[in-house]
Amino acid sequence: MAAQEIKDAELRVDGVAKRYGSVVALGGVSLSVAAGEFLTILGPSGSGKTTLLKVVAGFEFPDAGRVTVGGADITDVSPAKRNIGMVFQNYALFPHMSVARNIAFPLQMRGVPRSEIERRVIQVMALVELRGYGERLPSQLSGGQQQRVALARAVVFDPTVLLLDEPFGALDRKLRESMQLEVRRLQRRLGLTTVFITHDQEEALVLSDRIAVMDGGAIRQIGAPDEVYDRPADAFVAQFIGESNLLAGEIAAPDRVRLDDGTSVTVRGLDGGRGRVRLLVRPEKMAIDSATNRFTGIVVEAVYLGETHKLRVRVAEGVELMVRGRHAVSAGASVTVGFAPEDAHVIRGAG
Repeated sequence: MAAQEIKDAELRVDGVAKRYGSVVALGGVSLSVAAGEFLTILGPSGSGKTTLLKVVAGFEFPDAGRVTVGGADITDVSPAKRNIGMVFQNYALFPHMSVARNIAFPLQMRGVPRSEIERRVIQVMALVELRGYGERLPSQLSGGQQQRVALARAVVFDPTVLLLDEPFGALDRKLRESMQLEVRRLQRRLGLTTVFITHDQEEALVLSDRIAVMDGGAIRQIGAPDEVYDRPADAFVAQFIGESNLLAGEIAAPDRVRLDDGTSVTVRGLDGGRGRVRLLVRPEKMAIDSATNRFTGIVVEAVYLGETHKLRVRVAEGVELMVRGRHAVSAGASVTVGFAPEDAHVIRGAG
């Protein structure tokens, strides 16, 4: 899917390509990021997302294409001169420097006067809730506190763009969720144009204004979180983001699809035409004792998740449907499940 064009974008990547020998890491990637936007680049390992981030940061130079920030071409500019802040997964703090000196470092490199450095360090430490920690060493901090120091150091010099490279990967779940909210709060408060890299789908859905889904060195889809979740552009996006039921079949009528197992289902959004399609139905859209599009099967797995139950239902040989809801059903039970016509998203030309 072509990248959405944004007029007067703060960050623009145009046709960026990068190879490592015979391996194509980026195959002519283009995207635009608006001023103050939080864009997440989401993809599996090897999709090209980290290479793209390195090209934007200046740690790698593209074989083709260009990168512009604020309208200025920075493709061949060194990292130190790009005015881009970056937070790494391993924090990359200087172990022999205090918290305050770590945060002050990029200001010192830019020749900012000492009095201004002190003012900015105090200000940003308050923003990330590190008052009173200025004299401590990184080794005296928790993982979350070290992450705050790294974030403070990345924003203290008022960067034009902030890059976040899987910054929460080393944190436990509870702390990770807390830091996600903190980063989003800070980003909104400062109005930072932000590019966030992750392989965590839930993280991307929670944080982002838009998500760019990458695979094989290309952007498969870019859009708002609800768009890529509810209306994925292809089967890869459908399967990569969240759990999915993908039902392959052929359009049989303006509102009907005949599935490969012979079942006929009613759906919306076919908009005429013929051909192969896949129907995406999310597990939370599947219902027990549905009035339409019914499948009878055996529960082969039942998992209790607190507020909901997740069921895996075998409805035919080699065909299983995932159902998520409040029905407490045990493994081995016979059930009828189904979905409403409007709850199936049509992916054309697939499977």
